[in-house]
Amino acid sequence: MSELKSLSEEAIPAALEKAERYRLLNEPAEAESICLDILATDPQNQQALITLFLAVTDRFSKDYGVSDTQAGHLLARIQGDYERAYYNGILHERRAKAKLAQGHPGAAHYAYDNLCEAMRQFEMAERIRPPGNDDALLRWNTCARLIKKNRLVAREEDRSEPVLE
Repeated sequence: MSELKSLSEEAIPAALEKAERYRLLNEPAEAESICLDILATDPQNQQALITLFLAVTDRFSKDYGVSDTQAGHLLARIQGDYERAYYNGILHERRAKAKLAQGHPGAAHYAYDNLCEAMRQFEMAERIRPPGNDDALLRWNTCARLIKKNRLVAREEDRSEPVLE
């Protein structure tokens, strides 16, 4: 294999824009590649880590062989208590959506468990959010609506969670 070419530090802002554009075009593999190039030049670049994390979790519902391990490693590198809680919520929400889309037996319970965990993470993020940032609240509402729309409930032995009406 040929050696990968290194990205210059001056090119990072434009590369970040391209990575986000590829994500929005539903091409997470291309966004992932760009983020890896950015991180090779600037390993602590938080915007690249978050975009890479989102690109990886975008692939959950696309039947790619994406593991939770990669997303978990990226999440651990994201700085800030708010950011970690918020993106941990995103991770659980996307796991739930992917499982619901697959429709496997047991998917509803798995999705419910992950949506409840996502909601817990969003509540943590909401408590420490920056002023004027209600993103965690919006995500919490999305999870609550998914539970209601899909009539998801806890397993019988886990009925300690409140059922949304």
